[in-house]
Amino acid sequence: MKKLLYSIPAAMFFASSLAVAHGPVRQKAEEEVVINAPAEKVWGIIKDYGDMSWHPGIGSVENKGGNKKGAVRVLTLTNGGTITEELKKYDEAKMSYAYKITEMSTASTITHAGAQEHVPVLPVHDYAATIGVEAEGADKSKVFWKAAYYRAYMNNDPPAEMNEEVANKAVENVLKTGLANLKTLAEK
Repeated sequence: MKKLLYSIPAAMFFASSLAVAHGPVRQKAEEEVVINAPAEKVWGIIKDYGDMSWHPGIGSVENKGGNKKGAVRVLTLTNGGTITEELKKYDEAKMSYAYKITEMSTASTITHAGAQEHVPVLPVHDYAATIGVEAEGADKSKVFWKAAYYRAYMNNDPPAEMNEEVANKAVENVLKTGLANLKTLAEK
């Protein structure tokens, strides 16, 4: 009985320390838009990995490698930041491609827990995404854009600039504004 009484507080302490010690949780974002245009027309707008002129947040793109796996594109955002991405998979027949962020510029520097932290232009870490088009009849299509990532701050107790809420809002904004503009362009 004594052993049981001693083991209960120890188990509670162990369980509570596990709850505090957890790090960031993998986040997911997914947006879709239905466009009143044939899938081939919509795919024609987004299929060039080196052309993101359809996204209002992207000022210019430099691409090395075209649409081949391993191609690298550097996005210069309209606010001046840069994001480097690598093409992981390209499927012309399925009208989709997947990519991963490999590098980002710093939007700001903050002090958190006594250390200087660099806040990336997109406050995420280990970001990967897939975008694609699916036909919904002859004159309608659906575009999906799925992303998975961690918050930018990988230690416990993230600052407000690099927590999950900020990461989720930023990614949601990227996906929604891109798809909304794509719909406008495709339905002209």
